[in-house]
Amino acid sequence: MIPVRILGTASLQPGPAVTTEELCARVGRDATEVLRKTGIRSRHFAPPGTKAADVAAEALHGALVAAGLEAKALRRIFCVSSMGGDVTTPATANRVAAALGLSGSCDAMDLSNACMGFLSAFDLAARSVATGLGPVGVVSVELLSRTTTPDDPRPYLVLGDAAAAAVLGAGRPGEGVLGVALGNDGSLPTDVVLENPHATGKPERMRFLTPSKEMTRVALDALLRAARTVLEEAQVALRDVEWVLTHQPNGRMLEVVLDAMGVEAARGVRVVDTVGSVGSASLPTSLDRLWRTRPVKAGDRVLMVGVGAGVAHGAVLYRVGG
Repeated sequence: MIPVRILGTASLQPGPAVTTEELCARVGRDATEVLRKTGIRSRHFAPPGTKAADVAAEALHGALVAAGLEAKALRRIFCVSSMGGDVTTPATANRVAAALGLSGSCDAMDLSNACMGFLSAFDLAARSVATGLGPVGVVSVELLSRTTTPDDPRPYLVLGDAAAAAVLGAGRPGEGVLGVALGNDGSLPTDVVLENPHATGKPERMRFLTPSKEMTRVALDALLRAARTVLEEAQVALRDVEWVLTHQPNGRMLEVVLDAMGVEAARGVRVVDTVGSVGSASLPTSLDRLWRTRPVKAGDRVLMVGVGAGVAHGAVLYRVGG
């Protein structure tokens, strides 16, 4: 076990909600059919000029408030994004720290691992805390609407903007991370890609390169493998896990995943219908909703399992303390 405690969480959607009907009208698609296929009723698009660092700082501040901590208590900040943040260098995390009023009191760095970024950072944060470097703030911020265009409806109709954060600190007896299983398989064909404009010499957009059914098959296999591995490591049966949070690229895939795992919807938290596909911010948004809206109690186990481009995949099993 890695002795660590989730001290506080927060999530937000920057900007107004945009309905599926509105977007379908722009691209000439049948809204009823798109809603049936994606399960997404609305998503949020940040207004022009919105800075990822400012959105991330707001989410992390909310997690600090929930934790009852001041920003100066943080020893480390991980800023997670799959769309690159505000600048290529220096790390956007520097600006997040500055927005929180921090100056040289902790380190701050960016982390990118597609939709798996939050779980990757959560693992690093937990290990930092366990070795005495904590509390640690982990914040995922995705302004994915800026990577899409109506000319390519497939990503345009599902991606949205969101940010979510968690603050991790020292664990009490019996609480912490019971198991971790992380992996990437770059040998598989690229499914989702956002090219580097410095390499291509032209503006780039998020592109889906693999048919939906094939993406679902590969993602489901990787996700189930990660869940199976972490449960075997922790010697815990899935039926005994009180809460299961999975990455939610769309509503249909969420249902497929829960069905394949044999997990009833009441043990999870559905967010994709109102926030859309929000990359690395999907899992921490679900975690925040779980903490705020469900009767989570001491001793409960929370399985967080995700998958993303790469093919990045992994799972973390966490036990709640008193």
